[in-house]
Amino acid sequence: MTDRTLDLFTEAPPAQRVADSPSEANAPPAPRVWTVRQINRASRLLLEESLPRLWVGGEVTNFRRQRSGHCYFTLKDEAAQLRCVMFRRDAARLPADPDEGMTLRVFGGLTLYEARGVFQLIVSKLETESEGGMWKLAFDRLRARLDTEGLTDPGRKRPLPAFPGTVGIVTSPTSAALRDIVAVIARRAPWLRVVVRGTRVQGVGAGEEIAAAVSMLARVPGVDVVVVARGGGSIEDLWGFNEEAVARAVALSPVPVVSGVGHETDVTICDLVADLRAATPSAAAETVAPDRQWVAKRLDAMGQRLGRGLARQVRSRRWWLDQLGDSLFRRGRRRVQASRDRLDAARLQMAAAVRARIRRDGGRLSEAAAALDALSPLSTLARGYAVPLDRDGKLLRRTGDFPRGRDFRLRVLDGYVPCAATGRPVEAAANAAKQTTGDDRGK
Repeated sequence: MTDRTLDLFTEAPPAQRVADSPSEANAPPAPRVWTVRQINRASRLLLEESLPRLWVGGEVTNFRRQRSGHCYFTLKDEAAQLRCVMFRRDAARLPADPDEGMTLRVFGGLTLYEARGVFQLIVSKLETESEGGMWKLAFDRLRARLDTEGLTDPGRKRPLPAFPGTVGIVTSPTSAALRDIVAVIARRAPWLRVVVRGTRVQGVGAGEEIAAAVSMLARVPGVDVVVVARGGGSIEDLWGFNEEAVARAVALSPVPVVSGVGHETDVTICDLVADLRAATPSAAAETVAPDRQWVAKRLDAMGQRLGRGLARQVRSRRWWLDQLGDSLFRRGRRRVQASRDRLDAARLQMAAAVRARIRRDGGRLSEAAAALDALSPLSTLARGYAVPLDRDGKLLRRTGDFPRGRDFRLRVLDGYVPCAATGRPVEAAANAAKQTTGDDRGK
């Protein structure tokens, strides 16, 4: 066995020069002087070579994650403390940071930081003492936050389309899960169109890829439902489906999402937020792909149901048309009778009005006829008068209209009398004077 003991005070090797005197030859050798760096390096080597990597349990305090990705914290018990560091590569695998005062167990190797002479434990694994460890802690934290926001509320779950035309699938393009899904869809609903968005399903960054794939597929025109699938694995393998980005993408999807991740006993955040959780990828395919035999039976049943419904509609409409025809006939007959009654009443009213008008206008006509007869020249002629007219029928009024030899006609009551002027016309004033003189003489 190799002796790893380091004697910091080993005497220096014999001097190369010859002593100048017997007293110098008998003097003790000079002590070796170590530098601080040599001491720290020797201590680090001693720790790393003598102590194996081990598990250490304690209560965590002052846990902090630096921008570089390294994590620094302290483990303590009731009597002592131990500084710890977890470098970026290992810290990136932590699903969550531990809470202050949480009891942990860590695995790593002891070393000494030479620059500061600090004794510390370099941690490569970090676990809680509770079942599930840090993975369950991160799961419970995220689930509690999503529960508060209502993203896992069953009331917001959307029903799946009964007859989708296109199904989007988010999974690894080389996985057995994809082959199982395609086989189930081909067997149950070969008419379905399948759109696959390949992505990583485990490892660092897988969650972001899965979330991006869900968002992209959900917005592809024609996609009616999205299936997120992966085969079984450990909780660490399935952790990509427990990330918040995936939960947000599933919740914001405009179409329903089915989660078929892992086996029946595996539950992920994606399962809780999705509109439907299937136990396996094959079960997820069965939920979105209707069975063709069931579809055929349903179509037959719907055809028969449609036929019966149409027959009922025909009978119902025929009865309705009969009732409507009878109603229209009765209403038409009533309207015709009412119109006939109004016409008869109007006829009687019009006849009475005509008779009254005839009586009224007849009386007025008689009065007008009497007045006209009184003013008519014929009535004058009937009293013995005659009217002289020339050949053109022009009325002759004055003595100057009767020159000697003038032919004219006299209009009497029953015709005309031809006449001629044989003497000189005598004016009415002269005749009146002669008549007056004659009368005086007679007296």
